[in-house]
Amino acid sequence: MKSVLKLIRRFVGIMLLSSALLIILNFILLFLYTVSQLPNSQPWQTAQEVADNLFQNDNGYVLPEDITIELKKNDTWAIFIDNATMRVVWRTDNLPETVPMSYSISDIAHLTRGYIDGYPTFTGEAENGLVVLGYPKDSFWKHMWPSWDYSLIANLPKTFLSVLVINIALIFIIYIIANSRLLKSVKPIVGGIQSLPTEETIHIKEKGLLSELAQSINKTSEILHSQRKQLRKKETARANWIAGVSHDIRTPLSMVMGYASQLESDNGLSEDDRKKAAVIVEQSRRMRNLINDLNLASKLEYNMQPINPARQNLVAVVRQVVVDFINMDIDDKHPIAWETDEALTVCLADIDKDLIKRAVSNLIQNCMNHNEQGCHIFVRVTTGENNCLITVDDDGAGATDEQIERLNHSPHYMLCDENTSMQRHGLGLLIVKQIAAAHGGTTGIGHSSYGGFSVKLALPMEE
Repeated sequence: MKSVLKLIRRFVGIMLLSSALLIILNFILLFLYTVSQLPNSQPWQTAQEVADNLFQNDNGYVLPEDITIELKKNDTWAIFIDNATMRVVWRTDNLPETVPMSYSISDIAHLTRGYIDGYPTFTGEAENGLVVLGYPKDSFWKHMWPSWDYSLIANLPKTFLSVLVINIALIFIIYIIANSRLLKSVKPIVGGIQSLPTEETIHIKEKGLLSELAQSINKTSEILHSQRKQLRKKETARANWIAGVSHDIRTPLSMVMGYASQLESDNGLSEDDRKKAAVIVEQSRRMRNLINDLNLASKLEYNMQPINPARQNLVAVVRQVVVDFINMDIDDKHPIAWETDEALTVCLADIDKDLIKRAVSNLIQNCMNHNEQGCHIFVRVTTGENNCLITVDDDGAGATDEQIERLNHSPHYMLCDENTSMQRHGLGLLIVKQIAAAHGGTTGIGHSSYGGFSVKLALPMEE
C-alpha cells in the first residue's frame, strides 16, 4: 500500500512540475512575442510624431523626408484635418480614394476610437488641426469602447490567482481521472508483488492496462508455490528418513555394544582380543552419539525440535555444565578453567535450558575430541550490547584459517585427519549454530588467544 501511495505522490509531483513549467514557458513566450511586436505597437506615438513634425511653408504643409519614408515602409497613409474648416488640408500620396475629405465632430469622435472605411486610425494633435494616420486593414484591432470597471482593475490580482488556482485544480482533476484506471491496475499488482515472498497463493485479475504483468505474477506465484510444495515434501521425507534410520540403527547398535562390552570384560579372551572389543565399544559409542547429533540437527534444521524457552541465569547454566565435565575428567587430561568475572553473577536470557546445556557440552566435548593428548579448556560468560556471551577456548591444536573459514560459512562440516579410524566431524558445531539461531543468537568460530580453538556464542539478554 505504501508503494501505491508513493506512486500516486510521484504522479502528482510530475503533474504539478509539468504544470508549473508549462505556465512559466507560456509567460516566457508571451514576453518574447510582446517584445517582438513593440516596433508595431506604438501607432499613437507615431501619429503624434507626425503632428509635431508637420510644418507649413509658402507651398503648404510639408512632412520631413525620413518620417515620410517610415510611413511608406509600414504602408501607412496620413491626413491633416483643419480645425476651422473640418476639411483635409494635407494628405500623403498613398491615401485611399474611399477616405472622406471632410468631417464632422461625430466623424472625428468615431475615427479617433475606431476606423475609417475599415482602416484602423490613430490621431495626433497639431496646433491648428488633427493628424490622422491610417494603417492597413489587417494590421491592428482597435478596442472601440476602452472603459473598465474600477473594481475589476482593483480585483485583478485576486481574479488572476483565482483563475490560476481553478486551472490547476481542473488540470489535477483531469489528470487523476485520466490515470485512475492505471492506479486501479497498479494497486493489485503492487500487492501481488509484495505477497510473493509469503507462502500465500496469489491470483490477480488479468484485466486492465497491466493485464500481461498480472498474468506473469500469477504464473510466478504458481511456480513458487509448486517449488515450495516440492521442497517441503523433500524436507519432510529427508527428516523422516533420518529419524527412521536413527531409530532402526539404535537396536542393533545397542546389541553390538552389549556383546562387545561382554567380550571386553571376558578374562578368557586374550589381551589383544579384549582391546579389539574395547575399540568396537568406543566406536559404537561414537556412532551412537553421531546418530543422536544427526537426528537433533535434522529436527533443528526443519523446526521439528520443540523449544521451551524460559527466563534463566546463563551464568548458572554454563557453570553447571562446567562442573559436570570437571567431575567426569578423572585422568585430568582436559582441565577446565572457569574464567567468568566473580562480579558477574547473573546474566538473564530467555532460553531452553536443556538445549543451551547441550550446546555448551558440545563445545567442551569438541575441545576434548580434537585434543586427545590433552589441553586446557577455558570457559567464561560475559555481557555485551544486549547480549550474553559464552566463550569456550582451548590451547590445543586449533585449526587452520581455511578450516575456520569453512566452519563459519559451510552449512555442514565433515573434517577428517589422516587417521580414518578416528574421524573428526563438525556436526556438534552445526548443532551449536542451530541452537543459537533458534534462540535468535549467533555463533563465531576463530582462533583462541591461548593458541588453540575458540567459539563464541551470543544470546539475546533479557532486561
